[in-house]
Amino acid sequence: MTVPDPGLASGGPGESPPSWGERPADSPARPGVGTFTIEGRQAPALFVIGWLASVMGLALMFVGVLGGGTPAIVVLILGLALLSVGLVAGAGSQAIERRARGVVGYWGPSPFLLFAAVIPLTVLLQAVAGLPLVALGLDAASPLASLFGLLVTAAVYLGLVRLVVVGTGALSWIEMGVRWPGRVGILELAYGATIGVPLVFVSGLLAVVLSQVLAVPDSPLPEAAGPTGALLNVLSAVIVAPIAEEIFFRGFATTAWLRSLGANPAIVRGAIFFAAAHVLTVGGVSFGEGAERALFAFLVRLPVAFALGWVLVRRGSLVAAIGLHAAYNAVPVLALLLSGR
Repeated sequence: MTVPDPGLASGGPGESPPSWGERPADSPARPGVGTFTIEGRQAPALFVIGWLASVMGLALMFVGVLGGGTPAIVVLILGLALLSVGLVAGAGSQAIERRARGVVGYWGPSPFLLFAAVIPLTVLLQAVAGLPLVALGLDAASPLASLFGLLVTAAVYLGLVRLVVVGTGALSWIEMGVRWPGRVGILELAYGATIGVPLVFVSGLLAVVLSQVLAVPDSPLPEAAGPTGALLNVLSAVIVAPIAEEIFFRGFATTAWLRSLGANPAIVRGAIFFAAAHVLTVGGVSFGEGAERALFAFLVRLPVAFALGWVLVRRGSLVAAIGLHAAYNAVPVLALLLSGR
């Protein structure tokens, strides 16, 4: 993975990085993504589709949630589909407009906006593909169902990055560190793993302290009833999740911010983004308990989140970050497996 020289992004050594919307002096003024006009836009149809589909999708989802029965479910699914189309179109429009404005460093879609598109699209695909499987007898709380959900999420991560980041030329796979690891990659995996193992104990100590004042969330992995379920949990936590999440949160998001903001802001923003994304599904029997569990999960993940960003910047290697993530996930999962739970 190529880590850009901050001096190149800023125009010279010692200069401050350009602001997100900065453009060359000779570049014509163009409307931003939040300006409601099609005049002067490079892709006006995409901009209109993004806004209309997003608003209509949110409205239909609201109606579907308030309703009941099969018609409400159909309306909800239609709303998810429209919202997904709208957010993806909005991300594509944003990338095209930023490129036309001459944004320096990274001009692709905002990682926040692209992650917003991930959420409804993942829920939609999991529902459309998963409901028939549940109807055929698949236990929705089983390790197999959890693995299926992670594979869908991984496909959405990679698909959206390919469509609106690589597809628009904002970043290439190689620039995000996505390449066959080879012999050097094995060493990078090992380097990351050596950092990941002690981080488990750091997070464990932090969890013990936080458990004295906050409600503890449930494990994100389902209970494994036998060796097959345990193996599926290992596959989910140690292989699928680290690869997919590192490509999105470090390869894409942190690299984008690294090019635009510099190393330290990119690490901090990427860490908070990663930790916050992992608490969206945390809940409780009451709002207070859910909030405590979410805060617990957020704070416990911060050490590894900062370490992952630091490794990416320090080593210039997405493979090392994947190795760290995999080792961090593997220790507690293998400990439960060896304990027979």
